[in-house]
Amino acid sequence: MVGFLLDITMSALVAALVTMPEYPGHWSLLAWALLSVVPVSLFGVTPGMALMGIWVARIDGSSMVGLWRAAVRCALTLLLIPAMVWNVDGRAWHDRLTGTLVLRR
Repeated sequence: MVGFLLDITMSALVAALVTMPEYPGHWSLLAWALLSVVPVSLFGVTPGMALMGIWVARIDGSSMVGLWRAAVRCALTLLLIPAMVWNVDGRAWHDRLTGTLVLRR
């Protein structure tokens, strides 16, 4: 949760810098989506996740999460419910649907 809060704060700041002196409006959401999808698809981590020492990995052992998995995880995180409901093995719905899991260092 802290990693997510760090990511949305960074996204809001980036959007505010780009849209100054106007309010960022929905640009914050676009910045968050890009901050979530691009680094997770390539490196398995967002800046907030990196600061918290967690990352996303595929359960099949492939080295990259990939674009479609990262995009689906991001879209489902917008709904919050899939990301906030875990099962007994600690995986949230968005991870179960995309074949990923979150690991800690």
